[in-house]
Amino acid sequence: MPSDLKEFLRQAAMQVGAGGSAGFVEVCIMHPLDLVKTRLQLQASPSAGAAKSTTYYNGVFDCIRKMARSEGVFSLYKGILPPVLVETPKRAVKFLTFEQYKRFFLFGSDKPTPLTFSLAGLGAGVTEAILVNPFEMVKVTLQANKNKMGQVPSTWAVTKQIIHESGFGLNGLNRGLTATIGRNGVFNMIYFGFYHSVKGIVPEYKDPVQEFLRKVGIGFVSGTLGSIVNIPFDVAKSRIQGPQPIPGQVKYRTTFGSMVIVAREEGFGALYKGLTPKVMRLGPGGAIMLVVYDYVYAFLDDYFK
Repeated sequence: MPSDLKEFLRQAAMQVGAGGSAGFVEVCIMHPLDLVKTRLQLQASPSAGAAKSTTYYNGVFDCIRKMARSEGVFSLYKGILPPVLVETPKRAVKFLTFEQYKRFFLFGSDKPTPLTFSLAGLGAGVTEAILVNPFEMVKVTLQANKNKMGQVPSTWAVTKQIIHESGFGLNGLNRGLTATIGRNGVFNMIYFGFYHSVKGIVPEYKDPVQEFLRKVGIGFVSGTLGSIVNIPFDVAKSRIQGPQPIPGQVKYRTTFGSMVIVAREEGFGALYKGLTPKVMRLGPGGAIMLVVYDYVYAFLDDYFK
């Protein structure tokens, strides 16, 4: 085997291993906040016609309290199986494609620039979104279910129901694809662009604890910024993939159309519903992923030299 191909495969294998490890650790720790974010995004404001009989959540901790009381403590892990099943390949693809796109967007430069990191992140986000959208559709359906844990259908049952009723296309298992592409593309463009650009500017520390904290800090800010900018796409995605307000009538169809409806009926601020749990998840979650990736990759690189 040519040495260049052998080295490429070695690098790719390490990127897949490190990326998969990073994703698995992050989703296991942060899933409850993702569920709370989805619940907050799905509910319409009372002024927009939310049913009085429907449980209304007044923020993150109120949502956690009401879910634990009415649905059980383990309800905070509803819908975790789809992201667990997809998280390892998803993050592996994300970090692997980022590294490959990074080579493509050098534009003749000897080393990557902030534009290189941003465009590579955008490309990785789009690729990731296409892969995970069916899992996102199933996850949101499970997270929207307010029955007690024992009464919630299984992941496979929900998947079969969606396929049986609507098929695999953009009205079925791949509903909300453009919103997912927008959400993941924008997030990763900022996430990778900021992290790698700033990491190259802020001096490294020789002390391992200080260096760890440096990476965690940059990763936290990267995840937070990406979350703040991309959340309107996330709200549109939740509305498109979640239960429609009136059964049998599709109110939320397209990404930007859904944003317009939400802003018109509930106010512009409604496009930022779920921002607090999203930042609480993807701020530290972003730090966890990038730091785990860096350290696992360094370990694998040293182990397989």
